[in-house]
Amino acid sequence: MLSIIQAAGWPIWPLILCSVAALTIVIERLFSLRPTLIAPPELLEEVLTLTRSSLPGTDVVDKLAQNSLLGGVFATGLRAVIQEPRIAEDALRQAFESAGRIALHRLERYLNTLGTIAAVAPLLGLFGTVIGMIEIFGSQAPTGATNPQQLAHGISVALYNTAFGLLIAIPALMFYRYFRGRVDEYLLTMELASERLVPQLMRFAVRTPPTQPAEGAR
Repeated sequence: MLSIIQAAGWPIWPLILCSVAALTIVIERLFSLRPTLIAPPELLEEVLTLTRSSLPGTDVVDKLAQNSLLGGVFATGLRAVIQEPRIAEDALRQAFESAGRIALHRLERYLNTLGTIAAVAPLLGLFGTVIGMIEIFGSQAPTGATNPQQLAHGISVALYNTAFGLLIAIPALMFYRYFRGRVDEYLLTMELASERLVPQLMRFAVRTPPTQPAEGAR
């Protein structure tokens, strides 16, 4: 491996940094986007059962917020109803939407960086190819003689950097698309779960009686 790096020349070092960054992001996202941390399958039914007859206490809501990302969204809606018993349905939906935007931001963490690496790596490989081509042309002396050592090094720089750039970009792009699909799936799950929870929570909202018309208006 060290001999390949030496043969590829200095343009390969940015590609090595990109590969380390991409591998780190992939490992972190594989760990962080697990269903148990984002949206446990049984959590919605547990919350619906918990809120069937009454609203839970603040300690239970705090535990729910720490359960998972979806639990944090549910906890936001529960806190909104507990803190404002006269909450309107539109306000409750707005609370869920705000919590969903925060959850989406956490789901998409580092994905832009991974997508940038997938797009930039081939360009860095092309940059190394250009550097290698410059060395190849530089190996041609004005007299027509050729420096074999410089020619071989230029070819190595051109080919190794191109190959290494593609080797980084292809897996990075595949994982980026995979993670984007997971994020979209989790987001849809949160939206549907929140829609099911809204009517249940609105049963505990205190209805404001309609205002009676004044005597003079009759």
